[in-house]
Amino acid sequence: MENQNPESLEKIRQQFDTGPYPRTPLETSCKNNYNLLYYHNYATPFYLRNQKVIDTKDKIILDAGCGSGYKALALAEANPNAKIVGIDISPKSVELAKARLEYHGFNDAEFHVLSIEELPSLEMQFDYINCDEVLYLLPEPAIGLRAMKAVLKPAGIIRANLHSSLHRVYYYRSQEMFKMMGLMDDNPGEMEISIVRDMMQALKDNVQLKAITWKDNQQDKPEFFLANYLLQEDKGYTITEMFSAIQTADLEFISMVNWRHWELMDLFEDGEDLPVFLAMSLPELSVEERLHLFELLHPIHRLLDFWCGHPNAASSFVPVNKWQEAEIRSARVHLHPQLRNPQLKDHLIACVTDQQSFEISRDVKGSAMNPVMIGSHLAACLLPLWDEPQSVTALEERWLQIRPVDPITLTPISPQKAFEEIKELLTHLEVFLYVLLERCD
Repeated sequence: MENQNPESLEKIRQQFDTGPYPRTPLETSCKNNYNLLYYHNYATPFYLRNQKVIDTKDKIILDAGCGSGYKALALAEANPNAKIVGIDISPKSVELAKARLEYHGFNDAEFHVLSIEELPSLEMQFDYINCDEVLYLLPEPAIGLRAMKAVLKPAGIIRANLHSSLHRVYYYRSQEMFKMMGLMDDNPGEMEISIVRDMMQALKDNVQLKAITWKDNQQDKPEFFLANYLLQEDKGYTITEMFSAIQTADLEFISMVNWRHWELMDLFEDGEDLPVFLAMSLPELSVEERLHLFELLHPIHRLLDFWCGHPNAASSFVPVNKWQEAEIRSARVHLHPQLRNPQLKDHLIACVTDQQSFEISRDVKGSAMNPVMIGSHLAACLLPLWDEPQSVTALEERWLQIRPVDPITLTPISPQKAFEEIKELLTHLEVFLYVLLERCD
């Protein structure tokens, strides 16, 4: 497996020294961007893999390829009392990242000018590694995955991503064209950006490359050009190639980050009425095959964004929707940390007061494709979760107090019926990881 060509590495370093990514202003906070924090909270993939809730206190989290530090800031906000470490090959980016976290009060974060291949030199082991928008710049993604695996704790998790070759095919065509014009021989600057802008504007609107890639509202943003038309060493991959890289690095796939946005059955008009061949073959497909079929049919995702970890590190568990009644009754219910914010709690109280449906997905879309709504009475049952975890029994008892009688028959609601309604609510919300259920064996 080849290492990064020194000339290619220098081109990438120069590009991100000149234009650190992302160009989010230093003072911009992500404290209230709960959807961003949801995906950067170690609790999210840890629960997906192990069906257990984890406290991020004293965890050591690496942002590999931290850029200007906005994602490192998200990691710090999403994982209270964790130690944040960032690395990047661009000295200018590292300088900005350090300044960003200090500005927002995270003075114990540390940053290093370092390539991913040099990670073992830190002599640190990490619970969680975030590697965002980096692997597709390496000659082989498995190079980066192997380097991260070497510093990953046995129970640790890696979040990484690759550009989709199917989604970005037109940008790759544009990059090839601009390479032919010599615009990427050296580090692209204002002159090269100006040439690209002039050429794209000169094309008719119905020219395919312009129709698909050009965005009028981005034409004054250098970042748009540098991240798409003029991105050095940019490469695209398919799901099959993504799985190959994970396996080459001797890692194990956990989940796509936007897992429900990759649901194959959502692509069919009626999942209960498929052509006979599909109905017979789909249940036999592996996870990799299902994801690959999805991208062939509907390549809407720019990033193949995934979580992985050491082989055989996952805890074995039974999905919540297959638990026995006794297991549900004895479970402990946690609200996802990013939902436990005062704004959403106030929204819940207002909905209950006004007898309006509560949109629990308002601030955290997570993997939900559509708004997730809960009737005001059932939503009132969840209110104690904003203070602390609850037993299913406690929620059932609260539901019996809120709705003691059937509104149609005016007969008392039985404890069993109350349990069934609470069970249905919790299993529905657990699918989106809005609530996290732990078995109490």
